[in-house]
Amino acid sequence: MSRVASIFLSTLVFFSYGAVAQSPPMDIGNRVELFVDHHFIESMEGVELRLHEPRGMEAVVEFDKPWEGRYSGYTTVLKDGDVYRMYYRGLPTAGRDGSNTETTCYAESSDGIHWTKPELGLFEWEGSSANNIVLADHAPLSHNFSPFFDTNPECPPEERLKAVAGTEKSGLVAFVSGDGVRWKKIQEEPVFTEGVFDSQNVAFWSELEQRYVCFFRVWSGGGYKGYRSVAKTTSKDFIHWSKPAEMTYGDSPREHLYTNQTHPYFRNPHLYIAVAARFMPGRRVVSAEAFEKIGGEAKYSGDSSDTVLMTARGTGAYDRTFMEGFVRPGLGMNNWTSRTNYPALGVVPINDNAMSFYVNRNYGQKSAYLQRMESRVDGFGSVHASYEGGEMITKPLLYKGGDLVINFATSAAGSIWVELQHRDGTPINGFGIDECDEILGDQIERTVTWKGNSDLSGMTGRPVQLRIRMKDADLYSVRFK
Repeated sequence: MSRVASIFLSTLVFFSYGAVAQSPPMDIGNRVELFVDHHFIESMEGVELRLHEPRGMEAVVEFDKPWEGRYSGYTTVLKDGDVYRMYYRGLPTAGRDGSNTETTCYAESSDGIHWTKPELGLFEWEGSSANNIVLADHAPLSHNFSPFFDTNPECPPEERLKAVAGTEKSGLVAFVSGDGVRWKKIQEEPVFTEGVFDSQNVAFWSELEQRYVCFFRVWSGGGYKGYRSVAKTTSKDFIHWSKPAEMTYGDSPREHLYTNQTHPYFRNPHLYIAVAARFMPGRRVVSAEAFEKIGGEAKYSGDSSDTVLMTARGTGAYDRTFMEGFVRPGLGMNNWTSRTNYPALGVVPINDNAMSFYVNRNYGQKSAYLQRMESRVDGFGSVHASYEGGEMITKPLLYKGGDLVINFATSAAGSIWVELQHRDGTPINGFGIDECDEILGDQIERTVTWKGNSDLSGMTGRPVQLRIRMKDADLYSVRFK
């Protein structure tokens, strides 16, 4: 090879590697991007990602009916237009998973706060059909019946709600419903059998993956050995499913994850939020005798559990940026025992500023109930800056139009400034830090302006980076609206 040819080849290789090294800009469209992980953060200096614990609110449902009882659980909450729908297992006495003592119960609400249990008249309990049972005498399927709204654009109206249910013995059985109250099996045979399923197994239509996905219980050591873990399978038709694979958790320490509650976030369906139950077997706080005194059974006293936050984005990996507890057991002894504090499936909007999810409390006790938790919209976590301040730079984003809107809060002394940059880190003319109008206050949607100008139309189709300088402030999300 001649020297000229060698130089040419070296140059070609250099530019080829350079092209590979520079990843394409992230196309976020007009989706709300939350700061719950490092997904689109390039760098941070003097700021950190911070988990925000939700506020514990009122008890919304007491499991006080004879067919409900102290072992009610595996709850799902869905928002259906102006109606909130709740499904949960009724179980007054503990026993073998999947018995006919288990029923699937229903409640509804107009605001997500005040709930009623309608008398549906569909199934009898001890000779009366005056109850809120939507599934009974289908053992073992009421053990963990878990519904979702099917957002697949090809879904017929009479199947707009779907559900999966079942144990290792039965496999996962699929159900459909048009009204959310009357359910029927898609087929008698299970649609999926490759799992243990001894928990609440969840499914949904993924806009990101353009298929149905199911997250279900497995054990890391196979059978019932190792850690309680989560596996994923996918399907184009909700009947035929792919070979499952256990989810990974990065380099985080392994923990027992009892329920995973993975579902698309209502303001960004490309982001999967997993408000999961973390189980700590053998980590005793309350003695068996003390638990019996407050109305529990001794065999459910020897462990602890709480709620953690994970995220996923269409891959086989969970992100565990936050290892800390998201919902702690709290004061008193009632929730420092086995299998309590388990979150319901579903984060739902309550109003323009707030969202809620729900947590089982006092499990295994006569006082068992469901508590509402509340956070600001997008408020799972934030980029947080102290009084000394710092800044963050995002990865390159593909701009397709619209104002830049942020969800933020500052102290009275705090501030946020935003700069738009080229990919090489230089400010775009007219959109530098010094030209940004100071942002202070507390708003879910605030349009960013530079000397009074919010018009970014000149950058349509171009990659941009956001440099965000902060002081005594929290940034929850950003969006090109």
